Amino acid sequence: MSSHISRRGILAAGAGAAAGLALPGAAASANGHPATRVGFTLNAWTLDGGEQVTSITLHTARLGPIDPASLSTGTFSVHAKATSPIPLAPGDLIFSEYDLDRAVTGVRLDRRGNIVLELAYAEGQVGGGTLGYIVSRGRNVRLDLVYTITQNAPIVVRGGRPVTISRFEQGRLSNPEVDAFSYHVSGSGMKYRLYSPRTSRKRPLIVWLHGGGEGASLPDGYYDNETTLRANRGALGFATREAQRIFSGAYVVAPQSTSYWIEDGPRFAPLIREIIRDLVRRHGIDRDRIYVAGASNGGYMSMKITAIYRDLFAASVPICGVVTALRPGDPPLITDAELASIRTPTWLVTSLDDDTVPPEPNTIHAHDVIPGALQTLYEHVIWNGHQFPGHWSWIYVARNDPSINGTHIWQWMARQRR
Repeated sequence: MSSHISRRGILAAGAGAAAGLALPGAAASANGHPATRVGFTLNAWTLDGGEQVTSITLHTARLGPIDPASLSTGTFSVHAKATSPIPLAPGDLIFSEYDLDRAVTGVRLDRRGNIVLELAYAEGQVGGGTLGYIVSRGRNVRLDLVYTITQNAPIVVRGGRPVTISRFEQGRLSNPEVDAFSYHVSGSGMKYRLYSPRTSRKRPLIVWLHGGGEGASLPDGYYDNETTLRANRGALGFATREAQRIFSGAYVVAPQSTSYWIEDGPRFAPLIREIIRDLVRRHGIDRDRIYVAGASNGGYMSMKITAIYRDLFAASVPICGVVTALRPGDPPLITDAELASIRTPTWLVTSLDDDTVPPEPNTIHAHDVIPGALQTLYEHVIWNGHQFPGHWSWIYVARNDPSINGTHIWQWMARQRR
């Protein structure tokens, strides 16, 4: 999120305001009252299809008790503009920049007395997302967000005094689930995010390996260490209350590749192991309960690292992972000999309509070769009535949906010991 504020993004219009706008820095509003400036926070939530801004908190508590009857969905209007943080070459495509009005679906006061504007959002909805996908780089990037708040009618505070806010100032992007992960850099320079349970007892560690779109783009100097948590619920799922209950409290670490895991798995594997060893040394982590899960590129990496370090993990969950060669004539990314050497209990997941990583030569083949491997195959990726691309089968793992003989995948993982 961009911390800068556009010149038109800080102005607030109110009933009776001269020319419909209050000038930035004005000493008094048009109705003679002192100018009122209010900051606001963008509240976000990571949906299965990516993070969206779902509401806005206007920090109005300092104005005094506000009469709820003076608030309606028409009291404020919201405009959102999202642009790439990286300069794009002519003709380069990015999904999903936007410049549009956002519908206010509700307005309420929070427990502190701040006004909260609820915004329309939904899976697949254009506008409201915090990430953009740059096609030429194959990367998700955190968009620069500029939100413009316009006041259409006065609000009423104690004593019946009407208030028109003269200026709105954009603050931080807040996502409690993302913010629960702390920022770190390993000795090798690989960035990662870490969720830590509140406990001093020995706890398991879950390693989440992201997909190809969440790596860094170092030619641009872009290495944000955040898209791993904002692009999908892969890592976040393991930090939910339900998952933490099943694992009896677990650390969750999400390393971020400096490019693509499949670019050089043997080089990245020691860097991931370095992070794991450092976490074990510094935190109360049970060496016998270290688990790895990953999607797409990360599905490849979860298989590759268990082939390289056969005694490191207690369980592995590769999701729509890549095994075959990327180009005809190239060697496979993971050979049958490597797959056959894996001793880590493995549960593979994919969807049969995955047209990005075809199941038959990848997940299904890996299942046939990895000794004792389990497998869940879905027909489509559908959650809460919304159908996602077939490649997005990590959604099911993030929701603990796969099950075999009544045992769900998180419970299976939690039972495994090295």
